[in-house]
Amino acid sequence: MTWVSLLPDYSRQAERYDETRSASPSVLRSLREGLRDAPGWRLADIGGGTGNYALALKREGWKPVVVDRSAEMLAHAAVKGLETVEADAQQLPFEDESFDAAAMISMLHHVEDRGAALAEARRILRPGGRLVLKGFTGEDAASLWVLDYFPSSRAWMKATHPPRAAFLAELPGARSVQFEFEDMQDASLAALSADPERVLEAAEVGATSFFERMQRDHPQELRDGLARLRSHIAAGRAPRRPGTATVLSWMKAPGGEAQSCGQDPGFGSTGAR
Repeated sequence: MTWVSLLPDYSRQAERYDETRSASPSVLRSLREGLRDAPGWRLADIGGGTGNYALALKREGWKPVVVDRSAEMLAHAAVKGLETVEADAQQLPFEDESFDAAAMISMLHHVEDRGAALAEARRILRPGGRLVLKGFTGEDAASLWVLDYFPSSRAWMKATHPPRAAFLAELPGARSVQFEFEDMQDASLAALSADPERVLEAAEVGATSFFERMQRDHPQELRDGLARLRSHIAAGRAPRRPGTATVLSWMKAPGGEAQSCGQDPGFGSTGAR
């Protein structure tokens, strides 16, 4: 089945991506837990962009390969000393069972066929390998107060952010945790929602895929929504509530069958592999 992608072309975002974004401690905590007990250290960071999370994980001992279909994004990752491969997540150029772990961080909503991308990530994992997915489910998207200012976005946000149950159906046996952002390091819309001034700034320069799409498809609604947000900020009535995200961890069992990750109920809490 083909799905709607939020922003398939990320070349414009690549121009200034690292000026405002870095690896979020809120995300890294759950990634570490999800990757724990992988059979080795070779990691495919699928849709890894400029490599912010790959670099953070490399410093913790992982041997990451940043995979992305945007040559512009990968150029920034290469400057950081990271191994890069230009490829589409829906058709990875790797042999079966060639990685110990795979990460898909805030990228599936930009993919046309989510099922194909997940199948490819599972294929390249060795038995016992971990797939860790961090993303925004329908429940997470519903937590965003920003959408109230841009009502037409609700339809395509719903189309690109399926409910948590849909992900769990495609990753049977996966463990999941929903968390609220405690920092704004990755400058995602969910993280920036803690500070409406930062949301306004991101909107004005198109610093997130959400606002780039609003500018492309609904420019008048974007202007009207930002004017309303400015007035609410000036009156001290703008919301200051961070959004949520979801991390899922799935383990490839011998024979390629799904298996529960075997982690304790504290999955998602602070901890290192």
